[in-house]
Amino acid sequence: METDFDGFVAARSAALFRGALVLTGNRDAAEDLVQETLERACRKWRTVSAKDAPDAYVRRIMVNLANDRWRRFRRTVPQADGPDRAAPGDEYGQVDSRDQLVRALQQLPMRMRTVVVLRYFHDLSDAEIAADLDISASTVRSQLARGIEKLRSQFPALSAPTPRQHTEGIR
Repeated sequence: METDFDGFVAARSAALFRGALVLTGNRDAAEDLVQETLERACRKWRTVSAKDAPDAYVRRIMVNLANDRWRRFRRTVPQADGPDRAAPGDEYGQVDSRDQLVRALQQLPMRMRTVVVLRYFHDLSDAEIAADLDISASTVRSQLARGIEKLRSQFPALSAPTPRQHTEGIR
């Protein structure tokens, strides 16, 4: 069954952009990555649409392009320091937290970052991630565990138990 490319773009471009944004950490770079990904997919759309999972094939194109860019530019892009933490109740605090998360993700090695993005931003299973990246499911689990551990070390306040968790079970 051949899927219409325009329909695919309309249905999946937002999800591809979210994944690209987390992979690149930069809105402009994410837009470029999605555009280049879709351009490559369009050139081979007959082959891509004939696959069992064209979405996985396109994600794989995006991950490979992101890896290529990361290898090329990893030492040339300076990382700016993040802003101070927002006060509790600040309505823009979520934006600051999201920015801090994207910055923390940028500190992860590319494969680890890719596994975390595919799991939590694309909601894929271990088996789907393993198939997309051509690695074993156990490698996916280990990369995911290490990535989450590194992210938690970046956000100690979020990793610490809340007062409610301290008192749960105590009566």
